[in-house]
Amino acid sequence: MNKGISYVGLDVHKNFIQVALIAAGSDDLLEWRTPSTSSKVAAMIRKLRKLGGERVEICYEAGPTGYGLARKLNEVEVFGCRVIAPSLIPKKPGERVKTDRRDAVKLATYLKSGLLTEVQPPTPEEEARRDLCRARMAAKDDEKSAKHRLSKFLLRQGRTYGETKKNWTNTHLVWLERQKFDLAHLQVVFDSYLRAVNQAGERVAELDRALEAAAEDEAIREPVALLQCFKGVRITTAMCLVTELYDIERFSSPRGLMSFIGLTASEHSTGGHAKRGGITKAGNSRLRRILTEVAWNQIRSNKTGYALRRRRQGQPGWAVDIADRAQHRLYGRYWRLVSKGKHKNTAATAVAREFAGFVWAMLMNHKLQLQEAHA
Repeated sequence: MNKGISYVGLDVHKNFIQVALIAAGSDDLLEWRTPSTSSKVAAMIRKLRKLGGERVEICYEAGPTGYGLARKLNEVEVFGCRVIAPSLIPKKPGERVKTDRRDAVKLATYLKSGLLTEVQPPTPEEEARRDLCRARMAAKDDEKSAKHRLSKFLLRQGRTYGETKKNWTNTHLVWLERQKFDLAHLQVVFDSYLRAVNQAGERVAELDRALEAAAEDEAIREPVALLQCFKGVRITTAMCLVTELYDIERFSSPRGLMSFIGLTASEHSTGGHAKRGGITKAGNSRLRRILTEVAWNQIRSNKTGYALRRRRQGQPGWAVDIADRAQHRLYGRYWRLVSKGKHKNTAATAVAREFAGFVWAMLMNHKLQLQEAHA
């Protein structure tokens, strides 16, 4: 162990930061708490620099406070700040006491021992694009909830729409505008629900336009276009995949990406006995949801429609080949599993897991093409 290195664990909260420092060349432990204001954080940085010596390794758990503190700490030449995956921090089975002080000390101790798993923070630009995609996903969920409230209110009042097979078409919206209620209270409720649906739809449309504009950014334009070669992947889905992954090279293999998304099987093996369970559902839940939705689209049909052929126009042949292999393999994979008696949801999850491998292959191949072009 390098005796010139000090190790610092930070338990970061909205209002304060708990600091634990293991001094260089010894096991001496210094602890203090500082408010999270800008001036106090600057004072903490000066104090760490004074006490830390030649090199200060710092870590804190990834959480709602984001990556701003890590970026600020890494600006100091002698600092190295890591953001740690909370779910992968070692835990003692018998430990039943948890405090901010203990958490900070544990982080510093585990950092010194090399027992922590680091997450790769996005750049500010990558984080901004990711937040845009997440805002669109949240807006779509809000729109769905608003539509659900309105439709269930109408159902309770005996108002059912039957002019066309599908709801929320232009014809359906015209029918909604014609609905009137004799009781004033019911009319107020209906108008409120309908206004919420319209506002949610406008919000989704506004974010869709922003996503389409963001997809033209030079840094992500090509990956977004390549991913749209896959069946079931349009611009919104492609943007979500690119912004959530933001650097495919941090996954050394397709299995690493599958594990990150939580699509690999859980396992409990001991004493020569192996027991496998359902998927771990660990890691990025948004990616898991997106890939599952694409999987259901992949298994509906094995045909290449007009819209998909149009998205593939102008794309390199190797990308279309990967997308074609994915389309045929995943469709066959699903129906083989179903024919063997697997539940359709289990089969769709297996398809989503394999599709993650094809996404890795597409983006990694793109990286290799860029490296060869610049060589």
